[in-house]
Amino acid sequence: MTMKARKELLAALSPMYLKVSWKEKQQVLDSFVAATGYNRKHAIVLLNGGKRPSKGAQPRARKYDDKVTEALIVVWKASNRICSKRLVPFLPTIISSMERFGHLNISQDTRDKLLSLSHASTDRLLKQERKKYARRKSTTRPGYLLKKHIPIRTYADWNDVTPGFFEADLVAHGGSSASGQFLHTLTMTDIATGWTECSALLSKSEVSVLRAFTTVKASLPFPLLGLDTDNGSEFILFRLRNKMNYSE
Repeated sequence: MTMKARKELLAALSPMYLKVSWKEKQQVLDSFVAATGYNRKHAIVLLNGGKRPSKGAQPRARKYDDKVTEALIVVWKASNRICSKRLVPFLPTIISSMERFGHLNISQDTRDKLLSLSHASTDRLLKQERKKYARRKSTTRPGYLLKKHIPIRTYADWNDVTPGFFEADLVAHGGSSASGQFLHTLTMTDIATGWTECSALLSKSEVSVLRAFTTVKASLPFPLLGLDTDNGSEFILFRLRNKMNYSE
């Protein structure tokens, strides 16, 4: 084929090549290469009007729109913001319950997309929302001095528990900052009965913690037999251990 004939064939095929589907492009390209003898890559450039095809991955069409993200956030908050691996398996149950009681109103398309979410997609859609609930700094500092003197109760020891054994913890009211001085609440819950006592503390000093425990102990309708706490230094105290039956 002469150069003139090649140019005429290119002029005829190029406009069609730019408009047809990918599968049809392959057919046009095969015919052009067979007729002209051009290298396949060179033929593609010519049929594209002298432009080389763009390299790199093409952006994927967005599968989950804003409606899916908004609905997922509502469901995630209703489930107490649990992780995706715990949330995804229960999405069918949670969504059905929320729809039944009027807490969620979504289209069938949005519902289908929610139920098709993977763990990775769930984490990606919740990424920005999770930043609003960044984990706050803990105010608990471990106490080591008395740990070896405190008797340990294992899970088996709680099978026949009687009233008087309490779970205890301090709740800090310092907002997003753990610096400076702020109020705390001592919360104590009896394991057997669920009886709960709360006491306000101006600080988590030894004097304040001991005073709060003494006040709560005097107001209980049954004897305080033991405490189950974390290993914070506010609980690992000589005076507290001597004054009460203490079980970590």
